[in-house]
Amino acid sequence: MQGLAQTVHFVIWGPWTMVLFLGTGLLFTVRSGAFQLRGFSFWWSRTAGSFFGKGDRQDSKTKTSDISAFQSACTALAATIGTGNIVGVATALAAGGPGALFWMWISALIGMATAYAETSLGQQYRYRGEDGHWICGPMVYMERGAGCGALGFLYALFAVFSSLCMGSMVQSNSMSGTLAFGAGIPPIMSAIVITALTGAVVLGGISRISRVSERLMPVSAGVYLLFCAGVILCCFQTLPQVFTEIFAGAFTMPAAGGGVTGFLLSRSVRYGMSRGVFSNEAGLGSLAVLHGAAEDTTPQEQGMWAMFEVFFDTIVICTLTALVILCVQYSGAPIPEGVEGAALTAWCFSQRLGILGEFLVSAAMVVFAFATIIAWYYLGRQTVYYLAERLGEKWKTHIVGIYTGFYLLAVFIGCIGRLDLVWMVSDVWNGLMAYPNILALWLLSSQVKFPN
Repeated sequence: MQGLAQTVHFVIWGPWTMVLFLGTGLLFTVRSGAFQLRGFSFWWSRTAGSFFGKGDRQDSKTKTSDISAFQSACTALAATIGTGNIVGVATALAAGGPGALFWMWISALIGMATAYAETSLGQQYRYRGEDGHWICGPMVYMERGAGCGALGFLYALFAVFSSLCMGSMVQSNSMSGTLAFGAGIPPIMSAIVITALTGAVVLGGISRISRVSERLMPVSAGVYLLFCAGVILCCFQTLPQVFTEIFAGAFTMPAAGGGVTGFLLSRSVRYGMSRGVFSNEAGLGSLAVLHGAAEDTTPQEQGMWAMFEVFFDTIVICTLTALVILCVQYSGAPIPEGVEGAALTAWCFSQRLGILGEFLVSAAMVVFAFATIIAWYYLGRQTVYYLAERLGEKWKTHIVGIYTGFYLLAVFIGCIGRLDLVWMVSDVWNGLMAYPNILALWLLSSQVKFPN
């Protein structure tokens, strides 16, 4: 079984997969005239920048809808900012040296165009289900845009299995392991608490998921960024050397390979370049689903929010994590042998912030992983509902409830089980999601409209 999984894993995540991801991003970068770069001030002012300016922001309290564009963006950020933003960066630097960070930037900039394309197409083709909620995502624009319902059905099926593996079991396992190591909490206790909290949130539907994400993500990400800045300021004198090493090492083969791997790893990190899928999931299609509930918006507006998420996930959070590691490393502190991944990041924080640093990394991993769990539940629920509509009336009544039960069970099992094989299988399901989505993006590329 293990050998078969490894073979399938290699087929799904071979070098050609990287070419498909980056090639798709380049297609939309060229078609848009590099909008993610030339239009930075425009899309920034209509996304995160609107919270610092005047007039552009629409307060969700004045809207008639339950889900604002900002809440959808926070839900999408909850899915993309995971434990891999901490662990994946350390893996990238270990694989390719400081120059790996440069290639993470390049990959993210290209991925921003893909994120815009899939999210705007998702908004363009979304429709309301019989329960009044929006149905949105790659499966919808595959069926209604590309005219290929079978491809949409296949994508939805892959997404359901991926949510039960990568979205729930893998993330809850990371939470349980972190709590056991950092606080001595037995896995079974973690399983009970995490499953109960997950149920309390997801059973409230997308409204509750978006409200929790809206409160959880800005605060948790803000605190993490603040502590990163504190460590970097403590090692301020090393910054010139750090940036010199980043650019000097960027064009060596190990750095380029490690950088691309790190970009792809930054969501989950444990096995190969697919372990994190894209740090921001651009090309996977999940952003198109997660933005589907936003009201009082346009395909262009939500597309720009997706670009911001890619920017924030990789250019901001991953970069600061990398600078923390590199600044501490070049300040002369020898890294203990065998310390890597999350342990390396925690060790670097502890060198400047003491025990508080280790606590910070543990807390960040727990919060980010929980946010990913509730966001991926919504993604899975959307695809399950889409499948139920096509399986017949008798399925529609009970299938969402059955899926919710399986999802909570997967969270519980993830906390107490060993998931070596599940990690690999999760990568396979994620890769299988990407292939039909990339095909649909190419088929519908002429329908993607970027702001002038």
